[in-house]
Amino acid sequence: MCGIVGYIGTRTASNILVEGLRKLEYRGYDSAGVATLSEGQLNRVRAKGKLQNLQDKLDGLEDSARVGIGHTRWATHGKPEEHNAHPHTDGSGRLAVVQNGIVENYRELREELIAKGYEFKSETDTEVIPHLIADYLAKGVEGPLANESILLEAVRQAVGDLDGAFALAVISADFPDELVVVRQQAPLAIGFGQGEFFCASDTPAIVPHTRAVLPLDNGELAMLTPLGVSIYDFTGRRLKKHPITLSISPTMVEKQGFKHFMLKEIHEQPGVVRTCLENYLSTDWDPTSDHSPINLGLDVSLLDGVEHVQIVACGTSWHASLVGKHLLEKLAGIPTVVHYASEFRYSPTPIIANALTIGVTQSGETADTLAALDMEQTRRTEAGKPALEPRMLGITNRPESSLGRLVPNVMATHAGIEIGVAATKTFVAQLMTFYFLALELAYRRKTLSGEQLVDIIDGMRQVPTQMEQVIEKQEDYTEELAHSFTDTQDFIFIGRGINYPIALEGALKLKEISYIHAEGYPAGEMKHGPIALLDAKVPVVAIAVPGSVYDKVLSNAQEAKARDAQLIGVAPANDLEAEHTFDTLLPVPTVDELLSPLLTVLPLQLLSYHIAARRGLDVDQPRNLAKSVTVE
Repeated sequence: MCGIVGYIGTRTASNILVEGLRKLEYRGYDSAGVATLSEGQLNRVRAKGKLQNLQDKLDGLEDSARVGIGHTRWATHGKPEEHNAHPHTDGSGRLAVVQNGIVENYRELREELIAKGYEFKSETDTEVIPHLIADYLAKGVEGPLANESILLEAVRQAVGDLDGAFALAVISADFPDELVVVRQQAPLAIGFGQGEFFCASDTPAIVPHTRAVLPLDNGELAMLTPLGVSIYDFTGRRLKKHPITLSISPTMVEKQGFKHFMLKEIHEQPGVVRTCLENYLSTDWDPTSDHSPINLGLDVSLLDGVEHVQIVACGTSWHASLVGKHLLEKLAGIPTVVHYASEFRYSPTPIIANALTIGVTQSGETADTLAALDMEQTRRTEAGKPALEPRMLGITNRPESSLGRLVPNVMATHAGIEIGVAATKTFVAQLMTFYFLALELAYRRKTLSGEQLVDIIDGMRQVPTQMEQVIEKQEDYTEELAHSFTDTQDFIFIGRGINYPIALEGALKLKEISYIHAEGYPAGEMKHGPIALLDAKVPVVAIAVPGSVYDKVLSNAQEAKARDAQLIGVAPANDLEAEHTFDTLLPVPTVDELLSPLLTVLPLQLLSYHIAARRGLDVDQPRNLAKSVTVE
């Protein structure tokens, strides 16, 4: 979950490293550091806390280095103190390493190295790596890459001793024209410039300089020099690979006048939905034709004969998947189960015939989701029966990610780069992807008539404008309402049916960025325990939209109101019953209940944002969280 940046070229390395780390600070901001090579010396600067603290230390320092590595940390092993910050060095201070991930066997390695006389100055797992590389160098390096580079071969051998998921960048003052990088179950990409090369754990750090990027695969290492890039597998075999061209631009990772990235990304959601409609819907579909109104952008034979769907996801993606389950079952009539990826890995369900497995991850790098998909793909392949063969589908905002290389079929969510740690526009984009997938399956299974498909699609085309109306009307109102909750310590969110996952998502957004304890429940479950929590100090947010469960939700809301809870309703405007029931109304347009999650989530995002901003908290970088969870 940490951020790695590396550079070798003709420009001042430290400036490029800090600029890159700023683009990756959403991956971790407990501490930061850089190491550069200049005049035969390795220079290292580290700082606890936000990246600005590192910048303050670097200001005024003269540095002509043309090669270096940088790191912004999300702490795993060792508290977020300066002595635990990366880069870590060997005993001589001439070799430095940055790492994203976890070395699982670091305790054993640490004990072995201490026994050899190596001294450790941190509590991190990472510090074993520079000492291990130094140990191999001290012994004299022989191996398949020794003629290419002694440092490269030493890194290769050291990596062979490591267990876990990690990405590394290594430099040494004794090899000043080399930058060695490694990928094993943690993301790392190389950028190709004009006479200069970059590496980073995510592409936003690279795109200001080049859009020619080569993502490394698991079990690969590379050597970057001023003359070019060489890539090898862990056996030392040289590989032939070619960079891809990214479609994102540097302006996509700027705030563009908004106070926070999260607020910008909330406002971008209508545009994201329009982009999804343009990419996935046929503009000239005729219900009497023999082709689908949906273009999923993949081989739809994958969906032939699907009788079950199982989804693995984490966090916000899990909530989107719960909405997806509702859509797949209601529209396409396919039994669907949603699993926490972290639980599925260790207690997988029995293998079901003719099942489609879907992995949902915004970044395409979520460790648990990737591992769950890999396990499912392996066990189905090994089963050796046609009905049990793996049918794998990924849903991600980053098709070029590890997910895109793990599974053969990927649906892109087209949300654009999302910088705010708390997901907003990527959640809505994931919902849109599930709508299209469910509609395609419904078309193929004939569970909806042509007329029903037209009605749903027409409704979806109205959603972007309706979203703009909600955001425009509620921006100032939710900001004012947020003043009422400066000292609130607990929130309850309730919903039913397709909006129960939105209650969960609303609670998650609030606790992520405001640090207020918040829980989401099915509205009908309130009386089975959670109602005991209610009093005048615990606000209840109820999502109540016209449809199959409208009256039931209003009844559940009345039960909360009778316990003196302040009642906030996400409900249709100009509805007398809603106005009578709720103390505060966050109105949304009246739409088909099926499409309502695309609208009901917006007031909850805005309310969470303004409560956190009102409290003076760092909305884009909430404590203890990182954007991409690349470790278990």
